[in-house]
Amino acid sequence: MAKGHSRRLLGAALLVAALTSTAACSGGSEPGSSGSSGAPAPAAGQQAPAKTAAQLAREKKAALAKRRAARAAVAKKWGLRLPPLDAPAPPRTKPRITTRKGFETDGAGLPPVFTTVPTKEKIVFLTIDDGAEKDPALIRMMSELQIPYSAFLSDYVVSDDYPYFARMRTSQPRGVALHNHTLNHKYLPGLSYARQKREICGMQDVIEKKYGERPELFRPPYGNYNEDTLRAAKSCGVKAVPLWAAEAFPDHMEWREWDRDLHPGDIVLTHFRGEEDWKGSMPDMIRRVMNVITSKGYAVAKLEDYV
Repeated sequence: MAKGHSRRLLGAALLVAALTSTAACSGGSEPGSSGSSGAPAPAAGQQAPAKTAAQLAREKKAALAKRRAARAAVAKKWGLRLPPLDAPAPPRTKPRITTRKGFETDGAGLPPVFTTVPTKEKIVFLTIDDGAEKDPALIRMMSELQIPYSAFLSDYVVSDDYPYFARMRTSQPRGVALHNHTLNHKYLPGLSYARQKREICGMQDVIEKKYGERPELFRPPYGNYNEDTLRAAKSCGVKAVPLWAAEAFPDHMEWREWDRDLHPGDIVLTHFRGEEDWKGSMPDMIRRVMNVITSKGYAVAKLEDYV
């Protein structure tokens, strides 16, 4: 019995050895085997091939067409004859701004006073003064159309609704800048240096306190100033004094230049006003000015990208 038992054990051992050798020689017939006779499994986390330049170009073109179609629909909703044109990318380096000829004072090193930003691009800049009219439709319209603009605020008319301008400030992806138009909209050349400084620096303080940023741009009421105005403005952080080349109303445009036309880099002025003050609402004014700007082949750019 012992001898037979030993033969059975030896046979079993030989069978196991044979099976092991066969598996080793088969070279990966099991799933996941890395043997040379089987196809390698895909590496974990393997990415799809990169898109070709042609594919990327087609996708970019399709995205642009989709965005333009959406903007055309919004323009139609707000009653514009044409959708606004896209502004070019901002310059890597801001242009050097100098005081317009004939607008100088005797002082040196003062903030430049200008009506046009030096650029060859067919762009203009839209600015809105004071803050008397607080029309929610204006914020919606400009946000949906994605038209950049800058607000120059006077405290005597904005103090009854600071939150309106806080909403305006954050209503666009890149924000709406809030700048200085004095506390009380006085005729500054008729004031002493000390009183001018209070009007200008006081508004700097209000905007910083209410909205968290101290403005670098200042527009004097009525566009009137003297050397004391610029000295006072500089003393509280003002870097530049943009005036305007054209003014927009709901029913007409007014022009500073003799040719009554737009030019690259022109600054366009309008006001926060409603139907009690002029012939139309703020959306009416935007329709008027945008129809003029777009029909002349211009886009609206963000002033703070250039100044």
